[in-house]
Amino acid sequence: MQGKKGDNFWWVAPVFSQAKIAFNRMKEQVSYPAFFKENLSELKLTLPNGVHIWFKSADNPNSLYGEDVYAAVFDEFTRAKEAAFIALRSTVTATKGKIKYIGNCVGTKSWHGKLITKAKIYTKENEGKEVDNLEYEYFKINAYDAVDAGILDLAEVEQAKRDLPEHVFRELYLAEPADDGGNPFGLSHIAACVVPFISQKPVVCYGIDLAKSVDYSVIIGLDEDGHLAYFKRWQSSWNETVRILQGLENVPMLIDSTGVGDPIVEQVQDELDLAEGFHFSSRSKQQLMEGLAVAIQQQTVAFIDNILRDELDSFQFEHTRTSTRYSAPVGLHDDTVCALALAVKKYEELARTPKSKPMPIFGGR
Repeated sequence: MQGKKGDNFWWVAPVFSQAKIAFNRMKEQVSYPAFFKENLSELKLTLPNGVHIWFKSADNPNSLYGEDVYAAVFDEFTRAKEAAFIALRSTVTATKGKIKYIGNCVGTKSWHGKLITKAKIYTKENEGKEVDNLEYEYFKINAYDAVDAGILDLAEVEQAKRDLPEHVFRELYLAEPADDGGNPFGLSHIAACVVPFISQKPVVCYGIDLAKSVDYSVIIGLDEDGHLAYFKRWQSSWNETVRILQGLENVPMLIDSTGVGDPIVEQVQDELDLAEGFHFSSRSKQQLMEGLAVAIQQQTVAFIDNILRDELDSFQFEHTRTSTRYSAPVGLHDDTVCALALAVKKYEELARTPKSKPMPIFGGR
């Protein structure tokens, strides 16, 4: 383990009994017990170089403040309080230490569900890039991976699948969050729309969401079957955005014209006469998302498992006194969701237009 005399490294668990389990297992993993100096009352192991490994409980978040920690593992973090996450995160600020979070997927609206989604999206955004200091890395290991590695017995996993409710098995064994009621599309419905590859058929319509502040511009194209056939997500100047949009095929497209989007649409229309603007308001967004929900729940749209899938999974709705509000969780984006909803709306309009080229209404998958 890297570190120098006096440096502190933590293993944090939700409650004391779980921290003690990790403490005992750590000792058992070392062939020579004398390698550690053991302090049972404090659940601390000291290495020959003077580095301290502490096994801490997160049930009292205030106890996690004040120390300089050079790296930490937060075990079963999805069963701990958000206050414990905040406290632990603050302890590595001065040291720039890394934290490894280990846990099952439990819902998507929770603080840990949002953290998992952020890590998944960040990992996919930087896949294949050379990044010196990654902010997040996401890894998913399910029970069948453990079977392949010789850690679990397949027969036991299959028996658990028969014994447990489906949503419990999917969370605990497959690392798939259960629908916690806050997603307007339904997590199982989203999963049913996922296909292995992007379509190679021509694009028949586009949905385009334009960046606002720190958001992303997104283009989604659908083919004649309602399958994802084009996907682009970027951040750039408005001039570059106009250049990208004017380079698309001249097929029907619906472009976010809210705010600064209106002059963008006008510039695109100079080159592409099938471009049309769509103004977002609370009411129009509600109608747009309700249309997307129907398409997803009827499995009449298909997409690959990329950032779009992650944003769909984390998308939320809440009922207000006057309407239903649809948005991404705080700190996350919904640009790809809006672009898909615009593409689906335009596709449905084409399917209902008698003069348009004959095409199936969201053909077979």
